[in-house]
Amino acid sequence: MPLPKQVIEWYRAFGIEHIIPSAALLSDDHTKRRDAHQASASPEMGTTLEELQRSVTLIDCHLKKAAKNTVFSDGNPQSQIMFIGEAPGQEEDAQGKPFVGQSGKLLNEMLRSVGLHRGEVYITNVVFWRPPGNRNPSTEEIQICLPYVRQHISIVKPRIIVLLGGVAIKTLLETTEGVSRLRGSKYQLMGADVIATFHPSYLLRSPSQKSLAFQDMIMLKRIIRQ
Repeated sequence: MPLPKQVIEWYRAFGIEHIIPSAALLSDDHTKRRDAHQASASPEMGTTLEELQRSVTLIDCHLKKAAKNTVFSDGNPQSQIMFIGEAPGQEEDAQGKPFVGQSGKLLNEMLRSVGLHRGEVYITNVVFWRPPGNRNPSTEEIQICLPYVRQHISIVKPRIIVLLGGVAIKTLLETTEGVSRLRGSKYQLMGADVIATFHPSYLLRSPSQKSLAFQDMIMLKRIIRQ
């Protein structure tokens, strides 16, 4: 769990910061660095979701050439809860909405497990187009989309962000740590509480991890009630 700032400063004062858990450092040093990106978001991207979506369709990214649709978002933009996944899959590309295939069905089940439904949350990805063959997006592709993702967060102003999968987690928390190391703790990003959990597509391949994902959803419910 994240350590209080004064405890981290005490460790540093005595020259033993190397023993601070990585998750605690993530919640301290990296928070200031991540939040600084909010101020750098360009108004040219748009200050409303409609303007931002138009800007996204104009992004110069080679993924657009093979994609059928730009996949921007789904759900309720007035929600206080924002889910951010990795990249569209085949069904998402066909329908132009995130999480509508098998992984979307599982996400809906995850929401129902804690008394939520899709219309109560807002959903997007860190990349707006399907990578060929459903591969992970490249670093270049992520960096092209990332300023628009940050602007997306800035416009929606969620109270809670749920990061789904390693790509979203590593990108937005600016870490090399994986899901298993970062899940179970609460972080901060652009004024929102953040939790990390497995991507539904991973859970479809590794159903033994569903119990951990359920624990993360219970944590989400607890944060909602705070």
